[in-house]
Amino acid sequence: MALTLLDIAKMNGSVGDLIEDSLVAAPEARIVPARTISGYMYKTLHRETIPTVGFRNTNEGAAAVQSVYKQRLHETYLVDASSEVDVGVAEVAEDGVDVVLAREAQGMLEGAFRGMGSQFFYGTATTVETSIAGAPTKGFQGLNELTGSTIVVDKAGNGSARSSVWAVKFGEMGVQWIIGNGGAFQTDAPRIVRVTDSNSNPYDAWRTPLRFNIGLQVANTNCLGRIKNITTAATLDDDDIYNLLSKFPVGIVPDALFMSRRSLEQLRASRTATNISGTPAGRPEQVAGIPIVVTDSILDTEDA
Repeated sequence: MALTLLDIAKMNGSVGDLIEDSLVAAPEARIVPARTISGYMYKTLHRETIPTVGFRNTNEGAAAVQSVYKQRLHETYLVDASSEVDVGVAEVAEDGVDVVLAREAQGMLEGAFRGMGSQFFYGTATTVETSIAGAPTKGFQGLNELTGSTIVVDKAGNGSARSSVWAVKFGEMGVQWIIGNGGAFQTDAPRIVRVTDSNSNPYDAWRTPLRFNIGLQVANTNCLGRIKNITTAATLDDDDIYNLLSKFPVGIVPDALFMSRRSLEQLRASRTATNISGTPAGRPEQVAGIPIVVTDSILDTEDA
Protein backbone atom coordinates (compact mmCIF):
# COMPACT_ATOMS: atom_id res chain seq x y z
CA MET A 1 0.00 0.00 0.00
CA ALA A 2 1.33 3.45 -0.94
CA LEU A 3 2.39 5.80 1.82
CA THR A 4 0.67 9.15 2.25
CA LEU A 5 2.06 12.41 3.57
CA LEU A 6 0.51 11.58 6.96
CA ASP A 7 2.17 8.14 7.09
CA ILE A 8 5.56 9.69 6.43
CA ALA A 9 5.02 12.43 9.01
CA LYS A 10 4.10 9.88 11.69
CA MET A 11 7.18 7.78 10.93
CA ASN A 12 9.37 10.84 11.25
CA GLY A 13 8.38 11.98 14.70
CA SER A 14 6.38 14.36 16.80
CA VAL A 15 4.17 16.29 14.37
CA GLY A 16 2.08 13.34 13.14
CA ASP A 17 -0.99 14.04 15.28
CA LEU A 18 -0.84 17.75 14.50
CA ILE A 19 -0.71 16.99 10.78
CA GLU A 20 -3.54 14.46 11.02
CA ASP A 21 -5.85 17.08 12.53
CA SER A 22 -4.86 19.60 9.86
CA LEU A 23 -5.35 17.34 6.83
CA VAL A 24 -9.14 17.21 7.15
CA ALA A 25 -9.54 20.29 4.95
CA ALA A 26 -7.04 19.17 2.29
CA PRO A 27 -8.06 15.94 0.51
CA GLU A 28 -5.21 16.26 -2.01
CA ALA A 29 -2.61 16.12 0.76
CA ARG A 30 -4.49 13.31 2.50
CA ILE A 31 -5.17 11.02 -0.47
CA VAL A 32 -2.36 11.44 -2.99
CA PRO A 33 0.55 9.07 -2.18
CA ALA A 34 3.93 10.46 -1.23
CA ARG A 35 7.56 9.39 -1.43
CA THR A 36 10.66 10.75 0.26
CA ILE A 37 13.97 11.72 -1.32
CA SER A 38 17.23 12.24 0.51
CA GLY A 39 17.92 15.64 -1.01
CA TYR A 40 15.71 18.29 -2.57
CA MET A 41 15.55 17.30 -6.26
CA TYR A 42 16.11 14.36 -8.60
CA LYS A 43 15.85 13.39 -12.26
CA THR A 44 13.84 10.62 -13.85
CA LEU A 45 14.27 9.04 -17.28
CA HIS A 46 11.16 8.78 -19.45
CA ARG A 47 10.59 6.94 -22.72
CA GLU A 48 8.77 9.46 -24.92
CA THR A 49 8.53 7.44 -28.13
CA ILE A 50 8.14 3.67 -28.53
CA PRO A 51 9.74 2.44 -31.76
CA THR A 52 7.57 0.98 -34.50
CA VAL A 53 8.78 -2.56 -35.15
CA GLY A 54 7.56 -4.57 -38.15
CA PHE A 55 8.22 -7.77 -40.01
CA ARG A 56 10.93 -8.35 -42.61
CA ASN A 57 11.56 -10.88 -45.29
CA THR A 58 14.35 -13.38 -45.01
CA ASN A 59 17.62 -12.26 -46.58
CA GLU A 60 16.38 -8.69 -46.38
CA GLY A 61 17.48 -6.06 -43.87
CA ALA A 62 15.35 -3.74 -41.78
CA ALA A 63 15.94 -0.17 -40.70
CA ALA A 64 17.32 0.26 -37.19
CA VAL A 65 14.82 1.77 -34.75
CA GLN A 66 15.12 2.99 -31.19
CA SER A 67 13.20 4.57 -28.34
CA VAL A 68 13.38 8.28 -27.61
CA TYR A 69 14.10 9.22 -24.00
CA LYS A 70 13.92 12.44 -22.03
CA GLN A 71 15.06 13.40 -18.55
CA ARG A 72 12.77 15.31 -16.23
CA LEU A 73 13.81 17.26 -13.16
CA HIS A 74 11.59 17.02 -10.07
CA GLU A 75 12.14 19.58 -7.33
CA THR A 76 10.83 20.20 -3.83
CA TYR A 77 10.14 23.63 -2.38
CA LEU A 78 10.35 24.94 1.16
CA VAL A 79 7.09 25.42 3.08
CA ASP A 80 7.47 27.45 6.28
CA ALA A 81 4.51 26.84 8.59
CA SER A 82 6.15 28.38 11.64
CA SER A 83 3.75 30.20 13.95
CA GLU A 84 4.07 33.12 16.33
CA VAL A 85 1.79 34.05 19.24
CA ASP A 86 2.09 37.21 21.33
CA VAL A 87 3.36 36.26 24.81
CA GLY A 88 0.75 38.58 26.28
CA VAL A 89 -2.02 36.67 24.50
CA ALA A 90 -0.73 33.17 25.21
CA GLU A 91 -0.07 33.63 28.90
CA VAL A 92 -3.53 34.97 29.79
CA ALA A 93 -5.44 32.31 27.82
CA GLU A 94 -7.62 30.10 30.02
CA ASP A 95 -6.61 26.98 28.10
CA GLY A 96 -2.95 27.57 28.89
CA VAL A 97 0.08 28.41 26.75
CA ASP A 98 0.56 24.89 25.31
CA VAL A 99 -3.01 24.67 24.01
CA VAL A 100 -2.84 28.13 22.45
CA LEU A 101 0.46 27.35 20.70
CA ALA A 102 -0.81 23.98 19.44
CA ARG A 103 -4.00 25.58 18.11
CA GLU A 104 -2.06 28.24 16.24
CA ALA A 105 0.41 25.69 14.84
CA GLN A 106 -2.51 23.60 13.58
CA GLY A 107 -3.98 26.65 11.89
CA MET A 108 -0.68 27.36 10.16
CA LEU A 109 -0.44 23.76 8.96
CA GLU A 110 -4.01 23.76 7.71
CA GLY A 111 -3.25 26.92 5.77
CA ALA A 112 -0.15 25.27 4.30
CA PHE A 113 -2.09 22.18 3.21
CA ARG A 114 -4.84 24.31 1.67
CA GLY A 115 -2.16 26.14 -0.29
CA MET A 116 -0.66 22.82 -1.39
CA GLY A 117 -4.11 21.66 -2.53
CA SER A 118 -4.62 24.74 -4.70
CA GLN A 119 -1.12 24.45 -6.15
CA PHE A 120 -1.67 20.73 -6.82
CA PHE A 121 -4.17 21.72 -9.51
CA TYR A 122 -3.12 25.20 -10.60
CA GLY A 123 0.61 25.44 -9.88
CA THR A 124 1.88 28.96 -10.36
CA ALA A 125 -0.80 29.56 -13.05
CA THR A 126 1.56 31.75 -15.04
CA THR A 127 2.23 29.76 -18.21
CA VAL A 128 -1.12 28.10 -18.88
CA GLU A 129 -4.61 28.95 -20.10
CA THR A 130 -6.11 29.08 -16.61
CA SER A 131 -5.00 32.25 -14.83
CA ILE A 132 -5.87 32.44 -11.15
CA ALA A 133 -6.05 35.80 -9.42
CA GLY A 134 -3.46 35.91 -6.65
CA ALA A 135 -1.75 32.71 -7.82
CA PRO A 136 1.65 32.08 -6.20
CA THR A 137 4.83 32.72 -8.14
CA LYS A 138 6.85 30.29 -6.01
CA GLY A 139 6.57 26.53 -5.62
CA PHE A 140 5.89 23.58 -7.91
CA GLN A 141 4.00 23.26 -11.17
CA GLY A 142 0.48 21.87 -10.91
CA LEU A 143 -1.69 19.53 -12.96
CA ASN A 144 -2.92 22.52 -14.96
CA GLU A 145 0.60 23.04 -16.27
CA LEU A 146 1.52 19.36 -16.68
CA THR A 147 -1.54 17.88 -18.39
CA GLY A 148 -1.06 16.94 -22.03
CA SER A 149 -3.38 18.04 -24.83
CA THR A 150 -4.90 14.66 -25.72
CA ILE A 151 -6.70 13.51 -22.56
CA VAL A 152 -8.97 16.54 -22.39
CA VAL A 153 -12.70 17.11 -22.79
CA ASP A 154 -13.70 20.72 -23.47
CA LYS A 155 -17.23 21.70 -22.38
CA ALA A 156 -16.64 25.05 -24.15
CA GLY A 157 -18.35 27.07 -21.44
CA ASN A 158 -17.73 30.83 -21.53
CA GLY A 159 -17.19 33.47 -18.88
CA SER A 160 -15.27 33.59 -15.63
CA ALA A 161 -17.38 31.02 -13.73
CA ARG A 162 -15.54 28.05 -15.21
CA SER A 163 -14.38 24.92 -13.43
CA SER A 164 -12.57 21.63 -14.16
CA VAL A 165 -12.70 17.97 -13.24
CA TRP A 166 -9.42 16.05 -12.99
CA ALA A 167 -8.92 12.30 -13.45
CA VAL A 168 -5.65 11.25 -11.82
CA LYS A 169 -3.65 8.03 -11.69
CA PHE A 170 -1.46 7.83 -8.60
CA GLY A 171 1.89 6.15 -7.99
CA GLU A 172 5.55 6.04 -8.94
CA MET A 173 4.70 6.03 -12.65
CA GLY A 174 1.88 8.53 -12.21
CA VAL A 175 1.22 11.37 -9.75
CA GLN A 176 2.66 11.58 -6.24
CA TRP A 177 3.94 14.07 -3.70
CA ILE A 178 7.68 14.17 -3.09
CA ILE A 179 9.02 15.21 0.30
CA GLY A 180 12.62 16.38 0.46
CA ASN A 181 15.26 16.01 3.15
CA GLY A 182 14.33 12.41 3.87
CA GLY A 183 10.69 13.30 4.54
CA ALA A 184 11.58 15.43 7.55
CA PHE A 185 9.04 17.79 9.06
CA GLN A 186 11.50 19.95 10.93
CA THR A 187 10.20 21.33 14.19
CA ASP A 188 11.76 22.65 17.38
CA ALA A 189 10.39 23.37 20.84
CA PRO A 190 8.49 26.67 21.12
CA ARG A 191 10.65 29.55 22.29
CA ILE A 192 10.20 33.23 23.06
CA VAL A 193 11.63 35.54 20.39
CA ARG A 194 11.64 39.28 19.77
CA VAL A 195 9.40 40.33 16.84
CA THR A 196 8.10 43.62 15.51
CA ASP A 197 4.66 44.84 14.48
CA SER A 198 3.74 46.63 11.24
CA ASN A 199 5.17 49.87 12.67
CA SER A 200 8.47 48.19 13.61
CA ASN A 201 7.66 48.31 17.33
CA PRO A 202 9.07 45.28 19.21
CA TYR A 203 7.27 42.76 21.40
CA ASP A 204 7.86 39.21 22.63
CA ALA A 205 6.17 36.21 20.99
CA TRP A 206 6.17 32.45 21.30
CA ARG A 207 7.56 31.01 18.05
CA THR A 208 6.94 27.38 17.01
CA PRO A 209 9.19 26.51 14.03
CA LEU A 210 7.88 24.02 11.44
CA ARG A 211 9.33 23.55 7.96
CA PHE A 212 9.22 20.92 5.24
CA ASN A 213 10.08 20.58 1.55
CA ILE A 214 7.34 19.43 -0.82
CA GLY A 215 7.00 18.95 -4.56
CA LEU A 216 4.81 17.19 -7.09
CA GLN A 217 5.90 14.45 -9.47
CA VAL A 218 3.95 13.75 -12.65
CA ALA A 219 5.98 10.93 -14.16
CA ASN A 220 3.67 10.30 -17.11
CA THR A 221 1.23 12.82 -18.56
CA ASN A 222 -0.93 9.89 -19.70
CA CYS A 223 -1.87 9.57 -16.03
CA LEU A 224 -3.73 12.89 -16.11
CA GLY A 225 -7.02 13.88 -17.71
CA ARG A 226 -9.14 17.00 -17.51
CA ILE A 227 -12.68 18.13 -18.27
CA LYS A 228 -12.42 21.90 -18.66
CA ASN A 229 -14.66 24.92 -19.12
CA ILE A 230 -17.53 23.56 -17.02
CA THR A 231 -20.01 26.35 -16.26
CA THR A 232 -23.56 26.77 -14.98
CA ALA A 233 -24.73 26.46 -18.60
CA ALA A 234 -22.21 23.87 -19.86
CA THR A 235 -22.80 21.45 -16.99
CA LEU A 236 -21.11 18.20 -16.06
CA ASP A 237 -22.71 14.78 -16.64
CA ASP A 238 -21.70 11.14 -16.76
CA ASP A 239 -21.19 11.22 -20.53
CA ASP A 240 -18.42 13.81 -20.07
CA ILE A 241 -16.60 11.60 -17.58
CA TYR A 242 -16.92 8.47 -19.71
CA ASN A 243 -15.73 10.49 -22.70
CA LEU A 244 -12.66 11.54 -20.71
CA LEU A 245 -11.97 7.99 -19.54
CA SER A 246 -12.12 6.77 -23.14
CA LYS A 247 -9.12 8.97 -23.95
CA PHE A 248 -6.78 7.26 -21.46
CA PRO A 249 -4.42 4.64 -22.92
CA VAL A 250 -5.42 1.02 -22.39
CA GLY A 251 -4.10 -0.15 -19.01
CA ILE A 252 -4.21 3.25 -17.31
CA VAL A 253 -7.25 3.68 -15.07
CA PRO A 254 -7.45 6.81 -12.87
CA ASP A 255 -7.55 6.35 -9.10
CA ALA A 256 -9.63 9.45 -8.37
CA LEU A 257 -11.90 12.04 -9.94
CA PHE A 258 -11.35 15.44 -8.32
CA MET A 259 -14.13 18.03 -8.65
CA SER A 260 -15.72 21.00 -6.91
CA ARG A 261 -18.98 20.86 -4.97
CA ARG A 262 -20.75 22.63 -7.83
CA SER A 263 -19.59 20.02 -10.34
CA LEU A 264 -20.70 17.23 -8.02
CA GLU A 265 -24.19 18.73 -7.79
CA GLN A 266 -24.32 19.11 -11.56
CA LEU A 267 -23.41 15.44 -11.92
CA ARG A 268 -26.09 14.43 -9.41
CA ALA A 269 -28.74 16.58 -11.09
CA SER A 270 -27.94 15.03 -14.47
CA ARG A 271 -28.87 11.57 -13.23
CA THR A 272 -32.41 10.21 -13.44
CA ALA A 273 -33.78 8.58 -10.30
CA THR A 274 -34.98 5.05 -11.01
CA ASN A 275 -36.49 4.20 -7.63
CA ILE A 276 -40.21 3.57 -7.20
CA SER A 277 -40.79 6.58 -4.93
CA GLY A 278 -39.22 9.01 -7.39
CA THR A 279 -36.75 10.26 -4.76
CA PRO A 280 -34.06 12.44 -6.39
CA ALA A 281 -30.82 10.74 -7.38
CA GLY A 282 -28.39 10.42 -4.49
CA ARG A 283 -25.03 12.08 -4.07
CA PRO A 284 -22.60 10.43 -6.53
CA GLU A 285 -19.63 8.71 -4.93
CA GLN A 286 -18.02 7.15 -8.00
CA VAL A 287 -18.13 6.83 -11.76
CA ALA A 288 -17.08 3.56 -13.43
CA GLY A 289 -15.76 2.43 -10.05
CA ILE A 290 -13.47 5.47 -9.74
CA PRO A 291 -14.00 7.37 -6.45
CA ILE A 292 -15.08 11.01 -6.57
CA VAL A 293 -13.06 13.35 -4.36
CA VAL A 294 -14.76 16.69 -3.66
CA THR A 295 -12.39 19.55 -2.94
CA ASP A 296 -12.56 23.30 -2.44
CA SER A 297 -9.13 23.55 -4.05
CA ILE A 298 -10.78 23.39 -7.49
CA LEU A 299 -12.34 26.74 -8.24
CA ASP A 300 -15.64 27.54 -9.91
CA THR A 301 -14.08 30.84 -10.98
CA GLU A 302 -11.16 29.73 -13.13
CA ASP A 303 -9.90 32.52 -15.40
CA ALA A 304 -11.51 35.06 -13.09
